[in-house]
Amino acid sequence: MTSAARPSVLEGVETLPVDVTSFVGRRQQVTDAKRLLASSRLLTLTGPGGVGKTRLALHVAAAVRRSFRDGVRFVELAELRDSSLFAHTVAAQLGLHDQPSCTTIDVIIEYLRSHEVLLTLDNCEHLIDDCARFIDGVIRACPKVQILATSRQSLGVYGETTLVVPPLPVPSPEAAPSPDALTQYDAVRLFVDRAGAVLPGFRLRDQDCAAIARLCRALDGIPLAIELATVWLRALSLDQIEERLSERYRLLTVSPRNAPTRQRTLQALIDWSYDLCARPEQQLWARASVFSGSFDLDGIEYVGAIDGTTPEEIRNIVLSLVDKSILIRDERDGRVRYRMLETIREYGEARLVAAGEHDAVHRRHRDWYLRMVERFQAEWMGPDQDSWILRLRREHANLREALGYCLSQPDDAVLALGMADRLGTYLGVQGFNSVTRHWLDQALAASPEPSPERTSALRRNAWVALLQGDVDAAQAQLAEAAELAAELGLTKESAYVTLVKGMQAAAAGDIEEASLLTGDALSGFHSGNELSGTLLTMSIHGLILGLHGERERGLALLEEAVALTVQRGEVIWRSWALLALSFVELDHDLAHAEAAAREALNLRRRVSAKFLVAFAFEILSWVSERQARHVRAATLSGAAAAMWRTVGTSPEYFHPVGVVHQQHLAMVRTALGDDRYDAAFQRGYDLSEEAALDYALGTAAPTGAEPRQASGTDADLTPRERQIAQLVSEGLTNKEIATRLVIAPRTAEGHVQRILTKLGFSSRAQIAAWYVSGQQVRELPIPSN
Repeated sequence: MTSAARPSVLEGVETLPVDVTSFVGRRQQVTDAKRLLASSRLLTLTGPGGVGKTRLALHVAAAVRRSFRDGVRFVELAELRDSSLFAHTVAAQLGLHDQPSCTTIDVIIEYLRSHEVLLTLDNCEHLIDDCARFIDGVIRACPKVQILATSRQSLGVYGETTLVVPPLPVPSPEAAPSPDALTQYDAVRLFVDRAGAVLPGFRLRDQDCAAIARLCRALDGIPLAIELATVWLRALSLDQIEERLSERYRLLTVSPRNAPTRQRTLQALIDWSYDLCARPEQQLWARASVFSGSFDLDGIEYVGAIDGTTPEEIRNIVLSLVDKSILIRDERDGRVRYRMLETIREYGEARLVAAGEHDAVHRRHRDWYLRMVERFQAEWMGPDQDSWILRLRREHANLREALGYCLSQPDDAVLALGMADRLGTYLGVQGFNSVTRHWLDQALAASPEPSPERTSALRRNAWVALLQGDVDAAQAQLAEAAELAAELGLTKESAYVTLVKGMQAAAAGDIEEASLLTGDALSGFHSGNELSGTLLTMSIHGLILGLHGERERGLALLEEAVALTVQRGEVIWRSWALLALSFVELDHDLAHAEAAAREALNLRRRVSAKFLVAFAFEILSWVSERQARHVRAATLSGAAAAMWRTVGTSPEYFHPVGVVHQQHLAMVRTALGDDRYDAAFQRGYDLSEEAALDYALGTAAPTGAEPRQASGTDADLTPRERQIAQLVSEGLTNKEIATRLVIAPRTAEGHVQRILTKLGFSSRAQIAAWYVSGQQVRELPIPSN
């Protein structure tokens, strides 16, 4: 055999349905691929169908071709179905011919042995064994050859390096819908680029931004799907394309006539991946489609085992599906989870229906998450509370899916009621009050018969309605809950109903009635040995006692509640107790009130309870006003207002808090004047939750904090703080300041931290410069007239 004339660099590339010159995005992947090629003989680009592996490989090959004396050889394998023709296809694309005395593989290796080339093998997934044997032989015999492969799964060759090609970044739902903001996302840039090819003159207009962002998200950032969708701009508007995406497999069928068969429709593309899977892999793909969002290995081991498949077998299949890019592996905070692109999931769901397994697998999914919620309810009052909240947050989409399935099944209505009620604790912690009411309303409508589950759901719904100021709804639900609790003999539920009635009385300003009702509820919980209800009621009754003029009794009860929660490692009810204590102490012991609110806010670092965060911001704002730190008070009021809005409630819905709130706002506005107050309030309102937490705890100043002029303007500093600022300017440490002033070092440290916060500074050097500058201004001679 003799070789033909040496093929030119990237010969044959032009016949592929890709244009290297119009490559959009992928800068990081190109950089990573070039770096990995510099240290590896074999680099495989992996990822799901249509994600752009071929285009990326072509771009990388073009970028590195000058590094190879004999250039790049590109071998396209997608259209090859008969594996026995593998070697012949490679030889043909290398410009080689058969020799009767040698195998085709030997001819190829002999040719490559003396060449320094980058051999690019595109779409290896359906010829894994042939490709692996061939690559292994080339790597052993041809020391100057490197291989760049694309495949939906790794090739399993010794020394192989893999690089996962992800979908293009898409705008988040919170992204600003403006051309400048959206063109930062590669998926949008690709959409606009391809739309311009279909409709010359197409550009991203303000009025189209929201629709294009939604389309890119719906298409999962998959380049092929985006390209197929933009073709329809010839006949449809953006809104019409978006409306028809629910029929995405039928819609996305138009593609260039010279595109490979596998790329002519999205359906064919995924059929291709499905046909490459073994039967057990196809089954698990279909069963995994019941998950919404992401899922963990425990979940798929349970849900996927409807036919007795063992956990070990499922683990092996999961690894294979990850390898074939059907499942995408995500790791965060040391936990591995899996997810599917939406197009892949919908395809699997269709296969699940076709296999007659839809209901059976959905029931297992429902059972898995019912058990999870039941375990949460049983275990959450303890040291693993933060872990449980985080776990449910990760599973939020699946919990919603399981609850929705229960509601769709008439026989599961009571299950839905119990699940919605138990989830209320988690949803309340997260601040999802409207979501809680939505699910409870639906579950209550689906299960109207008297039951313990209905009783519990009614009083929980009444509680959330009160938090949102919907007194009429709360009243009606409480009346029914009380009637059912008495009828069914539910002692614990009777205590909960009494507690919510006590909260209703307090919200209306009837502290006398609230004190009687919450006291009765506490007695009911004590007799029923209900720890969660007991701890919550201790906090509420302690607060009511304090408001009723029984400060010592109230504080004793609140401190007992804090001690009990500390013993159990619990943080949510501890935060309730601390904030109640802080509120009681506000007009008695300001230092105690501030310390308790700060401690509650610090606990938020473990569990994000947004309602409690809002209340803590509110109280710390009141504390700041009483300390004459008015800019800080207004800023924290803004942060509290933003958080109240997030959880869908207001301090106005609870009369005792609302009274203090209004008085506070009026005093701070008077102290600062309208302009300074509005500016500080808006700065606080605009802070992210984390930035607001840092500011409230004194670890950072808000962006745009009011600058301090070198004129000694220090109206917000107390006399003691001005004294300490002077000592800081003299270079004294906290310990030396403490010795000079005969105070504890921690007290000195606290004063310095408050000075930093008030002045909007981040270092002691800034305090010193500010103080010295102010003194110089004071000491300037007054010019004579």
